[in-house]
Amino acid sequence: MESNNPLVSICMPAYNAGKYITEAVESVIKQTYTNWELIIVNDGSIDDTAVQLEKLTDKRIKVYNQQNKGQCIAANKAYSLSKGGLIKFMDADDLISADYLKSQVAVVDGKTDVIASAAWGRFYNNDINTFNVNTDIITADVEPINWLKTAMHNKQVMLQCALWLIPRQILEKAGLWHNDLSLINDFEFFIRVLLNAKLIKFAPDAMLYYRSGLDNSLSALKSRKGAQSAFTSISLGTSYLLNAEESAFVKSVAANCFQYFAYTFYPYHKGLVRQAEVKVKELGGASAPFPAGGYTRVVCTVIGWKLTKDLKRLFSC
Repeated sequence: MESNNPLVSICMPAYNAGKYITEAVESVIKQTYTNWELIIVNDGSIDDTAVQLEKLTDKRIKVYNQQNKGQCIAANKAYSLSKGGLIKFMDADDLISADYLKSQVAVVDGKTDVIASAAWGRFYNNDINTFNVNTDIITADVEPINWLKTAMHNKQVMLQCALWLIPRQILEKAGLWHNDLSLINDFEFFIRVLLNAKLIKFAPDAMLYYRSGLDNSLSALKSRKGAQSAFTSISLGTSYLLNAEESAFVKSVAANCFQYFAYTFYPYHKGLVRQAEVKVKELGGASAPFPAGGYTRVVCTVIGWKLTKDLKRLFSC
């Protein structure tokens, strides 16, 4: 891999992204770093995603159409078609700043054991004017296990696809996306990938604009397949952490991951919630507070979080 001007392969799975994919692609085309290829896998979209992709004329963009097989299989397909020494997975509805690739390529600096990270923030309702930068960003260059311990301490970690620029050698060692996962599939994947690096380095001029508020969250919560995927992803991801460091601190981090699962999926999947609570107990207990504010927090302290959720669900029907 040439250290001064390596080819960056951006792998973008797309499913029903017709409303957003043009903006996402334009943020790639506007990069000040120009030695890139964008591989888009249209994963059986039933909206106008294919129509929008037909409008793209940049020769650095390659489009592959397949029947709907899921995000992980689409991401792996895009990777299989890529040629670059540096890989970025990117969602089809997010945006990256103009100097994103330039900054990340610079901090990787030709090394095959370094992953570049970036700053990020959310915007809502497709309105970039609502964008707010996340202030809880790790800007130091740190070993992967320490990055993860810091990022996951007393909070739910965000491992958005486009945050990372990854040398191909690391992916060859870590392995690709887990084909059977759907919901929070990035949790398992990026913990596994990050732990196969020697160092995580922050790119100061890279900003990810993360589009939020699109999914039907209630449908996702009710999906048994999604809940099972989330539980499996958390189980695998936390096992990687514990294999890297079986300390009391990491056990606490892992326990909190299962506790957040319980908070999220109760009462829709009580069997999986019980399994998560067993994991919490085996790991020594969780400290993650129930995510609530105002009157809900007060009620929760009196009657407990499960009954609080039951009542809120009852009165929202």
